[in-house]
Amino acid sequence: MGKNLQGLAQLYKNALLNDVLPFWENHSVDWEQGGYFTCLDRQGKVYDTDKFIWLQNRQVWTFSVLCNQIEKRENWLKIASNGAKFLAQHGRDAEGNWYFALTRGGQPLVQPYNIFSDCFAAMAFSKYALVSGEEWAKDVAVQAYNNVLRRKDNPKGKYTKAYPGTRPMKALSVPMILANLTLEMEWLLPSETLEEVLAATVQEVMTDFLDQERGLMYESVTPDGSHIDSFDGRLINPGHGIEAMWFIMDIAQRQNDSKTINQAVDVVLNILNFAWDKEYGGLYYFMDAEGHPPQQLEWDQKLWWVHLESLVALAMGYRLTGRDDCWEWYQKMHDYSWQHFADAEYGEWFGYLNRRGEVLLNLKGGKWKGCFHVPRALYLCWQQFEALL
Repeated sequence: MGKNLQGLAQLYKNALLNDVLPFWENHSVDWEQGGYFTCLDRQGKVYDTDKFIWLQNRQVWTFSVLCNQIEKRENWLKIASNGAKFLAQHGRDAEGNWYFALTRGGQPLVQPYNIFSDCFAAMAFSKYALVSGEEWAKDVAVQAYNNVLRRKDNPKGKYTKAYPGTRPMKALSVPMILANLTLEMEWLLPSETLEEVLAATVQEVMTDFLDQERGLMYESVTPDGSHIDSFDGRLINPGHGIEAMWFIMDIAQRQNDSKTINQAVDVVLNILNFAWDKEYGGLYYFMDAEGHPPQQLEWDQKLWWVHLESLVALAMGYRLTGRDDCWEWYQKMHDYSWQHFADAEYGEWFGYLNRRGEVLLNLKGGKWKGCFHVPRALYLCWQQFEALL
């Protein structure tokens, strides 16, 4: 595949606007009770009506961002509003913490044990407030963001299963999501808060979680950034590490920091070299840094979001650096992803493949896969290639 940047920009734009978005517009919106159905089979039929807060908020974010960035289509705004109003009414407990799951009608099913519900709420309502001009949505966004800041050092709070003090560890997911979330909230935050949080998160990700010697991103480290020889301490989550690196590139380009951009690209390429399945192609879901058997039984599955985040990181890395090694990996990742995940027959992308690259679950949405990683990646790749024209 030569560098047909125009063709690539068109491919991603077309897939987003004429394939993926229509799938969610046609099948996922619960116009009767509010919010969205995310458990959709291959053809888009609903197979479960529970509503998962992560995915509800992510879909509000997706349609709000598209209204902001592409055009303010009435249908997109209505879809965003349908989710935002449902969530504002049903999504939080009396203290303002976001639940994990609700029934179709909005009754709480799973306690607010997870800080990421609040993260995605802050992202969603920030972008919804921006496009709708609704003051109440701003308040919801800021309250959720303050929740995240308050809980970031103890993200699960009373719901944590770990025994206190024996093996203190911190997770990459917290600073990486906080870095991205803070950029998303930029228009609502005082500039000193913005710069302070961005600097602290970049520092933490690139110092504590990055193993300087191996150039790999570890999922969990001790509070001072050292490794623990245990399942959790050896865990490499390739998709997470790569996604974190494009968040870092996004921040570094605002500051014209080419050193950090190149360092992030190096990490992406190191992770790809480490995690690429040399026999069947594609990226492993979980790996053990020392080559021991991972505890996750699904370790060798090939997941949609891991590959999509890699496409974003490589397209962005190439746009920012022009590096040949970035382009070579982009081509390899592009060929694998489009051949294996995109569903030419019914639209959207499959989520879960087995190690050989065969479809393992033919769902288009579920408890973890919703209207987020596919449209976001298609939009961002389209933008990267268009910027290179």
